[in-house]
Amino acid sequence: MSNALSGGLTRRHLLKLTSAAVASSLAAPAIAQARPIRLGYVTPRTGPLALFGEADEFALKVAGEAFANGFTINGTNHPVEIITKDTQSSVNRAAEVTSELILSDEVDMVLVSSAPETVNPVADQCELNGVPCVSTVAPWQAVTFPRGSNPQDGFESTFHFFWGLEDIIRTFADMYDAVENNGRVGGLFPNDEDGRAWADEINGSPALFAKRGYKVVPSGFYRNLTDDFSTVISIFEDQECQLLTGAPIPPDFTTFWTQARQRGYRPKVATIAKAILFPAAVEALGDTGHNLSSEIWWSPSHPYASSLTGQSASDLAADYESSTGRQWTQPIGFAHALFEVATAAFSAAGGTGDPSAVISALRGLRAETVVGPVDWANSPIANVAKTPLVGGQWRLSDVGPHAYDLVITTNNAHPEIAAAAEFELL
Repeated sequence: MSNALSGGLTRRHLLKLTSAAVASSLAAPAIAQARPIRLGYVTPRTGPLALFGEADEFALKVAGEAFANGFTINGTNHPVEIITKDTQSSVNRAAEVTSELILSDEVDMVLVSSAPETVNPVADQCELNGVPCVSTVAPWQAVTFPRGSNPQDGFESTFHFFWGLEDIIRTFADMYDAVENNGRVGGLFPNDEDGRAWADEINGSPALFAKRGYKVVPSGFYRNLTDDFSTVISIFEDQECQLLTGAPIPPDFTTFWTQARQRGYRPKVATIAKAILFPAAVEALGDTGHNLSSEIWWSPSHPYASSLTGQSASDLAADYESSTGRQWTQPIGFAHALFEVATAAFSAAGGTGDPSAVISALRGLRAETVVGPVDWANSPIANVAKTPLVGGQWRLSDVGPHAYDLVITTNNAHPEIAAAAEFELL
């Protein structure tokens, strides 16, 4: 993101000028004050998706500090208010709290993160009311198609930044190519938006893996929070699936993996989206999490910096660990980037009060963020800006304070993000 505002000054420079004016009113004229910019922030802080919201408190703290003096656009200082809502991992509640933000809190923009079960109902409410919305942390196919659109048409007021199934399947196939296997992939497909997107025969993993020479054996759609995966495990055993993939929620993969090991099903490679993104989810597996592989959307190794704080990805992760006492987790970067994008959009729109101006700004926005470039202006997918994706494995740690370390092993699509180790079998 260009941090430049009017006259070629940076936002941070203008904030310094604003602070100086307040400190010495005789030295400079006061900057006009405007009504606050109100941002709604919607995520699952509790419930089965709570690990996605683990970094929220930290992200809100950092954003609050960055916005402490508001920001100045065209000579007017805009205070910033952030109103948070917990979806409790419920689709219905996600829609309800978004309606509250729009109708009662009268927010200027809604920011939403974490899986289609959160993103889609929130974005739908914003689209219905013409409110600018920026979403992230869900494959774009699982956001675009279930909401009745396509890559050509897109939406009016809702904008998404993340990667797509084509990116994660490429990354997972690159991992498979690194080891000897029989090409059969067991697909764990829950009966939710993610599962249906992954299982889609035209746009999902079966077609995308087939292009790389791999055959997906679907599990059939199972309900979330199921307690018996014996039928699914039997399917994968009978079809001799040496590879495993899918997008289960964290507690379901814990159940599946425990039962699979008990029954003796041992794939050579398990590339699992969603469920094992977080240190706490892998630690729940004990020693059996070693060499499980996953997509990596953000890490301390990503070579990007925050446009709000100037921190590198490494600095932001270290700040999180020192502030919380917990291991870094991937949502840190994307939670932070939501506020970077909001700042860029309001700056480009010249302030608040006109949703159409903000929507227009988003449509033409290219922002540099801590997760990489977010570029809607030049995207071939309507209302979607794709971000970089690499892959890696969880390795039991022999040193340091953490049980596991997430190590980048596969970066063919984005060599600018350094790999630290070779890919290994389970």
